Amino acid sequence: MGFKDILLKIIKVIFYIILFIGAIIALLPLYWMFITAFQLPNEVFSIPPKFIPAVVKKFIPLLLQGDKEQAIFILTESLRNIKILFIDTGLYRWFMNSLIVSVVSTLGILLFDSMAGYVFAKKQFPGKNFLFWMMISTMMIPGQVTLVPMYILITRLGLKGSLGAVIFPPLAMVFGVFLMRQFMKTIPTELIEAAKMDGASELSIYWKIILPLSKPALATLGILVFMSVWNSFLWPLIILNKDYLFTLPVGLKSLQDKNLVDYGLLMSGAAISAVPMFIVFFFFQRYFVKGLTLGSLKG
Repeated sequence: MGFKDILLKIIKVIFYIILFIGAIIALLPLYWMFITAFQLPNEVFSIPPKFIPAVVKKFIPLLLQGDKEQAIFILTESLRNIKILFIDTGLYRWFMNSLIVSVVSTLGILLFDSMAGYVFAKKQFPGKNFLFWMMISTMMIPGQVTLVPMYILITRLGLKGSLGAVIFPPLAMVFGVFLMRQFMKTIPTELIEAAKMDGASELSIYWKIILPLSKPALATLGILVFMSVWNSFLWPLIILNKDYLFTLPVGLKSLQDKNLVDYGLLMSGAAISAVPMFIVFFFFQRYFVKGLTLGSLKG
């Protein structure tokens, strides 16, 4: 083994060590959120901070020692915040509101953006490129600029104070059109022409050929949209005016107003809020990277 090979291996090891350290730093806030959610009340503000909750260190040993009563007490205390959230607050309702808004918005965006992406990728009509780049240019407009016009529009449509006011605005997502268009340009046009020769309608081509071949892009867009809508805070805070209609981020903010120092309760709510995003990403992760890479093969 030559000096060059040894040097390359050393560089590779250093590179992996740097990545490992970066991953730990990136995951540390997430880990801290979850352990704070299950810490006992006196542990949350302990100095130095405890990186392993008492329920993890003491529950099993106490059971093995036969002190079942103390073990159950520690477990109950560690789950106190979860119990308060589900019994004494509107967390269940907020969770369902967020789930409805996120699922409906995601499905709607996938449908409309895939249709628009198909048209821009495979159809020819006057002004296609001009219209597409006009749409793309709107991505440079900050979302805060459109809040007032959107509020006026939603109010005049009579949707203010309803979940529809949160669902409808994101349905016209320009980034989704761009992503789907870029991906669908990689689909061979010969497949569409062959389907037309076999007598397939436009709807049949879209449903049976374009959508199945676009699964990686659809999964990628679905993950991004679901996470974005699920974590959306500013617009739901502005347009929703009733407690039972709050989405989860807005509902958790209302808990913060009432419990300024109960960080355990807030972290428990944040941990519950993070679970659906983990589930969605876990089930669609194999499509995620594929969709991001394949969509960039053709401009």
